[in-house]
Amino acid sequence: MRALERANMVRLARAELKRAIARGDMDAAEVVRDCPWETESMTIAELLTSQRRWGRTRARKFLLPLSLNENKQLGTLTSRQRRILANELSTRAGGREPLSV
Repeated sequence: MRALERANMVRLARAELKRAIARGDMDAAEVVRDCPWETESMTIAELLTSQRRWGRTRARKFLLPLSLNENKQLGTLTSRQRRILANELSTRAGGREPLSV
């Protein structure tokens, strides 16, 4: 029963986080840097696609030059991988041209 309660709590927290990212209230790079408890088992693709106008194809194209697997969980990223991903996300959000899809 406790495991079900915990899983439900994680699902609800993650859904709210995804909505906040989609609204623009929270930055995906910030989530990668901080890695809150609800995102530890979340995949990189799940985080990227929660952003507005980001689908699976765009996420794959974004991750390809970074040598990161879209199915890798955020909680298992090394500090170096986390820094690279967060910096690249910040750069994209900071005004560089979006990826062409």
